[in-house]
Amino acid sequence: MWNSEGFKEILSNAIDERVIFLKAEEKDRLDAMMYYETQARNSGYQIIGGVDEVGRGPLAGPVVAACVVLPHKLYIEGLNDSKKLSPSKREQLSLEIQKHALDIGIGIVHQDVIDEINILNATKKAMIMAIENLRVKPDIILTDAIKLDISIPQIPIIKGDQKSVSIAAASIIAKVYRDRLMVEYDKDFPQYGFKNNKGYGTKAHIEAIKQYGITYLHRKSFTKKFLKDGTL
Repeated sequence: MWNSEGFKEILSNAIDERVIFLKAEEKDRLDAMMYYETQARNSGYQIIGGVDEVGRGPLAGPVVAACVVLPHKLYIEGLNDSKKLSPSKREQLSLEIQKHALDIGIGIVHQDVIDEINILNATKKAMIMAIENLRVKPDIILTDAIKLDISIPQIPIIKGDQKSVSIAAASIIAKVYRDRLMVEYDKDFPQYGFKNNKGYGTKAHIEAIKQYGITYLHRKSFTKKFLKDGTL
């Protein structure tokens, strides 16, 4: 019975129906994440950019922002907030986004500037740089809850990387870009474990700072408290 052709056909049909259901469910999820893009288009905006940043919290390395302009109604299966994705899934989706996006801009603000102007202003600066580095200029920008000093109309969205496909795509591009930078930095400073911690303040990273001091990649304003005498 279990090897009969009839059973195989039933099983195959059940699997096909499950796949169809999952695809429909995923389409519904992505449609919901296109709400702000759809509203913007209904208001007359045609070129919509989503901007997000990565790297506000680390002790070392830059803050990186990306601005992504996607085609209308582009469905990329699995697209989501980068923090909800595995590294391998982020890499996969990054390639898909790069393949289909109308344009992508990157903005990088390094640790010395972060120390000089503070992390919030550095974040805004990186986002504006990402927008300015686009060749395709957006009519409107969707941001992850940050108001930018730009002339382009913008919509700040709380938890935007979970609610907008454009912002989610930007979060993935920025995360993959920054992670690759930190892996490269690890080659020069392997004792800090940058390839694993990406500059974040893990216990091992903090212990390395206490043992070896800081590098030029470290944010002085973030790491001073971990040094014995409080000096840099």
